[in-house]
Amino acid sequence: MLGLDNDPLDREQAVEALWKYSLGGKKCVDAIMRFHGCLNLVVALLKSESSSACEAASGLLRSIASVNLYRELVAESGALEELTALLSRPSLATVVKEQGICALWNLTVDEGVREKVADFDVLKLLIGFLEDDDVNVKEAAGGVLANLALSRNNHKVMVEVGVIPKLTKLLKGDNKGSKVIRKEARNVLLELAKDEYYRILVIEEGVVPIPIIGADAYKSFRPDLYSWPSLPDGVKIEQTAKAPSRFGASELLLGLNVDENVDEVDEAKMKAIVGRTNQQFLARIGAIEFEKEIKSEGPEKSQHQEHQQQQLTLLPCVDGVARLVLILGLADEVAVSRAAESVADACINEEMRVAFMEAGAVKPLVQLLANNNREGVKIPVIRALKNLSLSRTVCKRIEAEGAVPFFINLLKQPEISLGITEQILDVLAHILDPSKEMESKFYEGPVNGSKADSRKEALDAAVISRLVQIAKTASPNLLRKAISVIEFGTVIDPTMDTIISEDITAVLDVALHQNVLDEPEDEAEELEKHLLKLEEAGLTISSASRLLTKLLDSESFRKTVDTTTRFEEPLRKILRSNLPLHYKDWVASCLVKLTSLSPSLSKPISVEVTLYKTIPSLVEQMSFSSSPEAKEAAVLELNKIVSEGVPESTQALASHGGIEPLVKLLEERNERCVEASLSVLYNLSMDSENHPAIMRAGAVPVLRRIVMSQRPQWEKALRLLRDLPV
Repeated sequence: MLGLDNDPLDREQAVEALWKYSLGGKKCVDAIMRFHGCLNLVVALLKSESSSACEAASGLLRSIASVNLYRELVAESGALEELTALLSRPSLATVVKEQGICALWNLTVDEGVREKVADFDVLKLLIGFLEDDDVNVKEAAGGVLANLALSRNNHKVMVEVGVIPKLTKLLKGDNKGSKVIRKEARNVLLELAKDEYYRILVIEEGVVPIPIIGADAYKSFRPDLYSWPSLPDGVKIEQTAKAPSRFGASELLLGLNVDENVDEVDEAKMKAIVGRTNQQFLARIGAIEFEKEIKSEGPEKSQHQEHQQQQLTLLPCVDGVARLVLILGLADEVAVSRAAESVADACINEEMRVAFMEAGAVKPLVQLLANNNREGVKIPVIRALKNLSLSRTVCKRIEAEGAVPFFINLLKQPEISLGITEQILDVLAHILDPSKEMESKFYEGPVNGSKADSRKEALDAAVISRLVQIAKTASPNLLRKAISVIEFGTVIDPTMDTIISEDITAVLDVALHQNVLDEPEDEAEELEKHLLKLEEAGLTISSASRLLTKLLDSESFRKTVDTTTRFEEPLRKILRSNLPLHYKDWVASCLVKLTSLSPSLSKPISVEVTLYKTIPSLVEQMSFSSSPEAKEAAVLELNKIVSEGVPESTQALASHGGIEPLVKLLEERNERCVEASLSVLYNLSMDSENHPAIMRAGAVPVLRRIVMSQRPQWEKALRLLRDLPV
């Protein structure tokens, strides 16, 4: 009856009967599949205009695809293409959609089929079905996406099609939604979150990966039931002068009295309070996790524990941040280490870092750093604090909680690994950043006495010695961080005796003599690597030059070291190198200071600073600045340099690409800009080698327009035209 030559109504009745029969299980499906060509006839019915026929055909394919043996046969019969075409129809009955998507759900269990289904257009359809009114359609679409996410090759196209925002919206919605669709959405996002970049996208949408640690781990949670209430970050709520209630109602109802100061509590604090309340309530009633550890023996036990240690779930940010902070206070070390890892992963931006601070994450992390000696806990804790310290606000809180001495003590231990050393220096470089310290003094007033004393005590001779030891053999990145912390010593101890007493010159030598400043081979791949290394070296050289500039203020340092002989030549070489300009600021400043301290230098440094720092910076300002005032200032300064006859200034200007922006400035309406540009271009035209570059930049038509329009500068423009070979 399924034959193509039969009446459409007979075919429809036949496929409906077969569909109902297939619901009897695998034996029934086996009986149907004994008839050769049956699959092709069923697939052909997907083109029918009858909703009943399409529903039955899709349902039958769904049943057949549920059997592992026949899944590949269904895919090879053209069912995928026909199901996609069916689901693409503009108006389709809900029951047909449900059966069609469920057929895809069963088919995508097979890894080979997933790659065929993970097409941009198919994914667009599935995402559209997530907003369908029928819950069964939603669940089926989520199931297909969950299967597709199991193959990493599909992740890129899934993200491109916009699956993350849609699924996070389902997770963050009211709990009234379908549990199945929420589960499937969670599965998809967790698979995507295994990739570091996609995990960032997931967190940006407002959900946080949380470790599943088992309900037994929460038994060690002890809420402060009888203490005076405080904010999650530890700030105590002020007690009023009112007499306490006879029956304790004043404590019970604390916080319910909304007054005019409610606006003073920022949003991050309010979210932290809500999250803490929710999670502590769930923990107290034993409903925070329903999965208890399965008591099993033999190899299955270790397999279960390993699986549990890898399990994650997703929670909205408010609850997720509070849950992680709660886990940090538990007794289970494995749970604590996993929570610290999750905190580190979730600190993707300022908002998340501040959210963790307001939720009270800093204090337990610092306590773990101080009291827990297990490497499995200490490493993720240090990583979490490192990522949190990227925020200046959180940095202050980390220091206020007393983390610096603990980091210093760890740093003094020679047996710690290079990776941990780098992370510790990361945190210390953020907390003890000299530039931030000077900025905070300017905006926030001087550092209080106790804080300054504690810093001075922390950076003692032993620490400086250890930092110098690390810096001598470190990578450029680690060297920069070590120099940054050493430099902080010059801020808290202006005499710099502790630093000078160590072999600081060896550190400066390492920083200023880097092979990366030499030109690489012409191969594209080598050039790309070289540019990355050059950026890293630039940061290190800039830090070293800044430290040396400050050390030059010390008479003791100048007496101890022959600064001119030791540092002049490497600094000059750096100034002449292809190092990015913004890294040469402190190099130039340091050279100028050396000149002022040693007037008898054989070569005046001011000319080199002008040629290799000032002129390139002014060209960059003319080329890329969006401010007309900045461009005007740059061209006026260039005109001054060239007019004063600084040796080789025109060659430096031409070699750094200054001709094209000068020609563009001729079209400005600012008369001062035009006049200065004409003067500089005229000086450049004195060298015939610059003529082709001036003409290539389009100077001739612009100059002719100035002459023809009789602008105030027309005589200078005419003189320049006469010098050019036109």
